[in-house]
Amino acid sequence: MSVETITTISPITNKPVLTRNGISASDLELLPSVATEAFGSWRKTAFKERQAIVKKALDILKSKQDVLAKELTEQMGRPIAYTAKEVTTAVMRGEYLLKISEDALKDTGGEAEKGFKRFIRKVPVGPVLILFAWNYPYLILVNSLIPALLSGNTVILKPSPQTPTIVEHISDIFAEAGLPQNVIQYFHCGSPTIIEAIVRDPKVSLVCFTGSVAGGLAVQKAAADRLVNVGLELGGKDPAYIRDDVDLAWAAEEIVDGSVFNSGQSCCSLERIYVDEKVYDAFIEQLQAVLKNYKLGDPFDKSTHLGPVVSKRSKETIEAHIKDALDKGAKDATPENETFKSAPADGNFVKPTLLVGVDHSMTVMTEETFGPVIPVMKVKSDEEAIRLMNDSEFGLTASIWTKDTEKGEKLAEDVEAGTVFVNRCDYPSPVSQIILRRVVTSNRKQDLAWTGWKNSGKGVTLSKFGFEQFVKLKSFHVKDYPK
Repeated sequence: MSVETITTISPITNKPVLTRNGISASDLELLPSVATEAFGSWRKTAFKERQAIVKKALDILKSKQDVLAKELTEQMGRPIAYTAKEVTTAVMRGEYLLKISEDALKDTGGEAEKGFKRFIRKVPVGPVLILFAWNYPYLILVNSLIPALLSGNTVILKPSPQTPTIVEHISDIFAEAGLPQNVIQYFHCGSPTIIEAIVRDPKVSLVCFTGSVAGGLAVQKAAADRLVNVGLELGGKDPAYIRDDVDLAWAAEEIVDGSVFNSGQSCCSLERIYVDEKVYDAFIEQLQAVLKNYKLGDPFDKSTHLGPVVSKRSKETIEAHIKDALDKGAKDATPENETFKSAPADGNFVKPTLLVGVDHSMTVMTEETFGPVIPVMKVKSDEEAIRLMNDSEFGLTASIWTKDTEKGEKLAEDVEAGTVFVNRCDYPSPVSQIILRRVVTSNRKQDLAWTGWKNSGKGVTLSKFGFEQFVKLKSFHVKDYPK
């Protein structure tokens, strides 16, 4: 049986940019066996040596950021002004995970008792399968790859067909850093059947998946006939609530950026905006003022803010959400902007769209759009805002914007999401804040967990808790010899 040919289509031109061969059934079957063999020695490698290899790999990755940035722009369409920053941020995130790894993985002592020694040790789980998405491929991969390796696991990587070269670079970089052979393996695949087969392999000890809800459910289903942990980072429909006491111009800048950066193709992009009715009209005007200064166009032009969305199918979904809203009474309040009318014809370009008069009867307020759309709904009170924010199958992040941070924190307690922000959005920590006009690198402690509620996923990455899925606990109970 011949292997599949996987073609990456540029979202900029809708033309092929590269191809890769898929994997045969026989080669796929070898991957977990090889990973298991490599695990036998890697798990016994001294922790300091594992740390040193990871540190060197991160340094090499950082040195290649400009080359990798061009590739990212070509394959997934994000403007070149921002793709290098993803690599930089991935390195920073990896360095933070490296910094906290010793504390996260240390033994936990039992209570002292004469004649006894008791402690709990965190030991690696074994071969880890990491299936990751295209929209922030380096950032997403670092979340799982770095704690997996530091914990002593081997890994098998499967990238999105949209960004296939990521795993090739990562494999080469870690080999250059001194990682033993076969500790990292990878394969290319576009076939759900192939993916199901490796998920079911009993030698795979953990599955980490980042992608759509449908994809995550398919992975969980494939794993259901055996006892294996599955970590799922899935979609979002993240809401923001603008209270009537904020500086509207400042909040508008933040909300537009949180909604349309990366053309809205982030699991934690803002997709629902609720605004106190007392400032609703004024806030719409501020959003319009911000959007007038955005540039949609060629992502290789360093002055471009927004490039294409990833595929024709994605473009069609976004446009269908907009049409559904307009058909049900919403209005398109997008300001005049010449670049929104003159985007390249061949690519998957979607203009940022500001919708007013929306409600929860509309798809754009209930299903993940994953595009540069800003639907804004009027609310009468804090209570109505929180109720609407929670009226969703998703629960990844949410944000509340107010001068009264104490009140914002109190309101956030009732929001059903894995991360709640006050006066910030679209910001997994640890990360440098990548926004359109600046990069702000935080020097404070960056120790928050990244986790989804409801259909946004299960499991945790980042922070000290991000190591927990990569280890299992082993209790040691030692009694002094009595004679």
